[in-house]
Parts: sequence; structure tokens; C-alpha cells
Amino acid sequence: MDQDELRSLSPKELHDRAVHYAVAHGDVGFLWELLKIIPAAEAASGHGGEAANDLSRVSALLSDAMASGEGHLGEALRPVYVDYLSKHPDA
Repeated sequence: MDQDELRSLSPKELHDRAVHYAVAHGDVGFLWELLKIIPAAEAASGHGGEAANDLSRVSALLSDAMASGEGHLGEALRPVYVDYLSKHPDA
């Protein structure tokens, strides 16, 4: 898929494709990057309180990563998923 096709997908679809690809290919680097940027994405989407909590709780980050394709967080992370998936056209 090219970037225009990827941008037309919902945040949930982007999340599911990117996370599935990363897990299937053992791309721990992408998953770690996702965990690191979730607090900033939550703050950007108006959920600053959650961002502060996430910085102190790794378990919350892991939970967020699995649901980060939904709602405002999914929208905030859309560019991350498009970029990642465009680098892996077989995803």
C-alpha cells in the first residue's frame, strides 16, 4: 500500500496492521518506539493526565499500545502507523 492508501485507513486499521506486522516480524524496536511516544500522543490529544500516569507505569503503556488505534489516541498516532506501514509494503 502506498501512503495515500494508508492514510485512507482508520486509526484502528492502521494500528492493527502496524502492531500485527511488528509482532509477527519480531520488530521490538517499533513496539518500543510506540510505547515511548504514547504519552506525548495522549497529551497532544488532550489527555495530559494519562500521559503523566503512563510515564510512571510500564504496564499502562503496554495496555495503551494494544488499544492505541482507537479514538483520539489513534488519530494522534496515525502518522506513526502510516510511516511504519509505508516502509513495510507487505504488511
